[in-house]
Amino acid sequence: MADKISGKIVKIGGGTAFFEDSFDGHRGLIASGVNYIVYDYLAEVTMSILASTPNSPGYHPNFLKDLKPYLREMLDRGIKIVTNWGGLDPEAAAEAFRQLAIEVGKPCKVGVVRGDDLRGRVDELRARGVKEMFSGQPLPDTISSANAYFGGFPIAAALDAGADVVITGRVVDSALSLGALIHEFGWTPTDYDRLAAGTLVGHLMECSTQVTGGNFTDWMDVPDPANIGSPIAECRADGSFVITKPDGTGGLVCPGSVEEQMIYEVSDPQAYFVPDAVCDFST
Repeated sequence: MADKISGKIVKIGGGTAFFEDSFDGHRGLIASGVNYIVYDYLAEVTMSILASTPNSPGYHPNFLKDLKPYLREMLDRGIKIVTNWGGLDPEAAAEAFRQLAIEVGKPCKVGVVRGDDLRGRVDELRARGVKEMFSGQPLPDTISSANAYFGGFPIAAALDAGADVVITGRVVDSALSLGALIHEFGWTPTDYDRLAAGTLVGHLMECSTQVTGGNFTDWMDVPDPANIGSPIAECRADGSFVITKPDGTGGLVCPGSVEEQMIYEVSDPQAYFVPDAVCDFST
């Protein structure tokens, strides 16, 4: 069994990077033989938007409209979906997804990761002296949203239970990919080096086409950016991986494009904190 796992390659595609991202590169991504596609929909400001928008369902309904033309083929191919699209109400989002799957003729198992919403516990946290993590200041009087950041293991648990699709609320963006790798390779909470490597996979995938040239300093060297290819991570059980993209697409994968994404939104590359590990990306 160990030999079988050591030779296994799991392919993860980066589907979206943010609220309202384009699905233009999906056809090539689906045809490339990926095992998973991850969809990152949340940022701190996104949670506030969802919380403050009147009559908001707590998630962004356009995801279903954008995904619908591709969903049947994805499920036919056995591509699993992991997404934080659930926002403030992952259970309601999961039910909407189930209905879409039925509508396209492919009912599927949808797992939910919940429990991150802390809006009902703000007074308790304030009384315990919890402070704003960056400034050290007391929590403000008015808070639109408050969430715990989950890691990859709840996602892995949903996949272990047989989910074809996993919908979460607020998890760290990299956990979408890491959870899939924990499930596929059986990594444990003390496999720190592998968890750090899987976190790096997730960090490179979370912004989708940024790593394939979409946010590259040398933008003038990026071929056919209008047809930029979505990224694919080809991952092994030892934590090693290769970043690539579908054949025939624009954009590029080069050391510079990957290195820039590696340090994107990372304040300290030698101490990148996520729920499952503290990562050192400097070596």
